[in-house]
Amino acid sequence: MILESERLLFRKIESSDFPIIAEMMREEQVRNIWEHYFSDDDVTAWIEKRQKGYQNHGIDYLLAVSKESREAVGQIGLLKEVVNGQEVWGIGYILRSRYCGNGYATEGAKAMADYAFHTLKVPKLVCDIRPMNLPSIAVAKRIGMVETGSFVKQYRGKQMPHLIFELHRDADEALGLEA
Repeated sequence: MILESERLLFRKIESSDFPIIAEMMREEQVRNIWEHYFSDDDVTAWIEKRQKGYQNHGIDYLLAVSKESREAVGQIGLLKEVVNGQEVWGIGYILRSRYCGNGYATEGAKAMADYAFHTLKVPKLVCDIRPMNLPSIAVAKRIGMVETGSFVKQYRGKQMPHLIFELHRDADEALGLEA
């Protein structure tokens, strides 16, 4: 699988990516959203979960790498998730703070939507986003997602409210996502 956008290359996350994934997951904005610090064991489990996603679904969070600098700007991918008891395909994006505000999340999310709709042929994508995560909400809206509801996710013994945003395959042509 080769996935790329105008400025980004996407590749599977490997165990050797531990230092960059740890740095990313330990940044303040990630800790605030996830409400905890990612220990070494948490980061290892995160990477293993991504690798299991590749085995089970062919895709998961991918490392997003700048074509120009070859630096990892974040993790962007397609995830199998359960929202309100229903298994769905979701778009996820986590950027390193120094790369926020440059359009990378929007560019990567559009690339993932294109891949989901035209290669995987999924009918709908979702984003489940914490209500206080205004930058992620803005990205979802920029790619044409519409807020459709909310749910409470159980994570590490906590109840965490999330908003649900959806994008349907028949809406992708209006966004310029057609193949």
